[in-house]
Amino acid sequence: MSKLLTISPSPHVHTSDSVNKIMYRVILALVPALAWSVFMFGFEAIRVTLLAVAACVAFEYLIQKYIMKSEPQITDGSAALTGILLAFNVPASLPTWMILVGALVAIGVGKLSFGGLGNNPFNPALVGRVFLLISFPVQMTSWPVTQHATVDALTTATPLALLKEGVKAGQPVSEVMQGLPANLDLLYGNMPGSLGEISALFLLLGFAYMLWKKVITWHIPVFILGTIFAFQGILWMFNPENFIEPVFHLLTGGAMLGAIYMATDMVTSPMTVKGQLIYGIGIGVITVLIRNFGAYPEGISFAILIMNGFTPLLNVYIKPKRFGGTK
Repeated sequence: MSKLLTISPSPHVHTSDSVNKIMYRVILALVPALAWSVFMFGFEAIRVTLLAVAACVAFEYLIQKYIMKSEPQITDGSAALTGILLAFNVPASLPTWMILVGALVAIGVGKLSFGGLGNNPFNPALVGRVFLLISFPVQMTSWPVTQHATVDALTTATPLALLKEGVKAGQPVSEVMQGLPANLDLLYGNMPGSLGEISALFLLLGFAYMLWKKVITWHIPVFILGTIFAFQGILWMFNPENFIEPVFHLLTGGAMLGAIYMATDMVTSPMTVKGQLIYGIGIGVITVLIRNFGAYPEGISFAILIMNGFTPLLNVYIKPKRFGGTK
């Protein structure tokens, strides 16, 4: 008598990858940038990161076990990754209780309120970050100077904030640029900012590692960064005294962190290349618009969350042709 086999719907793909492997590979890719942030900010970078990771893991365990009445899944690495990304999006001087609030919102509201991993429509770390930014704008925009800074101050503004303030005051960009770090300093991370936005170079090293391990593809990061470069380049060419050159926007703020590590979240990004193209262009355009014309100097967090909301539509209306079928 033959055994009955239950066949699930296609696609039938076999791979050795798992959620755990993917999450821990992303965490490993973030290690160089984390090490650099510790070098620049010292113990405070360690404090913020450990607190955020511990809080995210603890809140996920408690909510799943005692509120959702399900088996906690804290060993899959997703909560720890959310904690690291949350830490990368806040100042090194952020008070402990605010980090805890951000972790609770990220896990409790951004992730588990929708059913947990695989069901959340928005990136949880960005939900926590934006909540903190709107609720505590002073603390979230008070950037401590690095250990190696030569200025005699405790806090300072980011390059994006200095640019925004200068242009708003009527200064030409050429004059504002005299007080901004050179592009090489921006590449290495010799500037104030959050833990995850002070070194484009180390974020790019992590990007190369994830491409090598096939954790992500190049499409979304390239579409986002390419759009930022092209759109900002057009504005700069038409009015160089009001808009800065595009490389500055690639190397400052959360452009690299957002494009490489947050917009590529498999749950909240489109599945098809065409959908990823629209998604990436949308994030790039919104980022440039907010940075140049919005109230905030940084816009990629809002841009990613907005386009996260369009992901289900992109997945529904932009589908590849079925194998053997016709359009």
